[in-house]
Amino acid sequence: MRELGQIEGRTYVLETRSSEGDVERGHAMIDALARLPVDVFLSPGPAATRAILRKTKTPIVAVALPATESEPELFRSLAHPGGQVTGFSAYGEELSAKRIEMLKEVLPGLKVVGVLHTTTDPTYRDWGEQTMDQARKQGLEPVRLGLTSPSPAAAADHVSRLRAIGGGALLVIRDFLTWSLMGEICTLGAVSRIAVIGESNEIARVGALFSYGADIGDLFRRAAAYVDRILRGTRPGDLPIQLPTKFELVVNLRTAHTLGLAFPEALLARADQQID
Repeated sequence: MRELGQIEGRTYVLETRSSEGDVERGHAMIDALARLPVDVFLSPGPAATRAILRKTKTPIVAVALPATESEPELFRSLAHPGGQVTGFSAYGEELSAKRIEMLKEVLPGLKVVGVLHTTTDPTYRDWGEQTMDQARKQGLEPVRLGLTSPSPAAAADHVSRLRAIGGGALLVIRDFLTWSLMGEICTLGAVSRIAVIGESNEIARVGALFSYGADIGDLFRRAAAYVDRILRGTRPGDLPIQLPTKFELVVNLRTAHTLGLAFPEALLARADQQID
């Protein structure tokens, strides 16, 4: 925002809130923010965006939106959103096939893989199903592991179940519940000797074997330009929803050592970051 000529405390005020995956708390926070003279919301994904839409007519810049027009409640089309929502797509599970390909390079004998995601939100249910379809196409047996709350105990039960049926890896969909539990999920994976695979570099940094996906930090930096334009009078419905242009592969060599695995040299050569 500073690079765009905006000065915090002088030309704009930033109010930040995080519910840590607690849906009721999140709705209460949105209610409280909606009562303030807010000019634009910056939202971290489709679930939060949908909740904001139900509370207020304030413009929304959202990051990690779906890359298709499958949710008219959010926007009419990528090129012409038409309503109060605009922002940036993270491609969702369109990249799941690539993650599974990489996983099979590291674990060529893998047969059973878990797919962990929120089941209370339609977008993440769809992304979970897409991931399972991609796993089947690549010869794996996927097991859906659905979360309904930010409960470490529920995550532990899922990992134990996966281990009991011979699962060797866990694909984690980036959503508001798995995000709040990613440290616990990675610890559970290490203890159970299950390889955890995620989308964003944060999960690799806290212990996943590797992550591959859109550079979320880059999307938020780009979102600042949309926030700036809306503050200057542009309507959100006139700003096209943009696709990611930067992608990251982050490998965790420490986790690989813990699990007794080795990354192929070709995969290491493609990595944007290696965690020792």
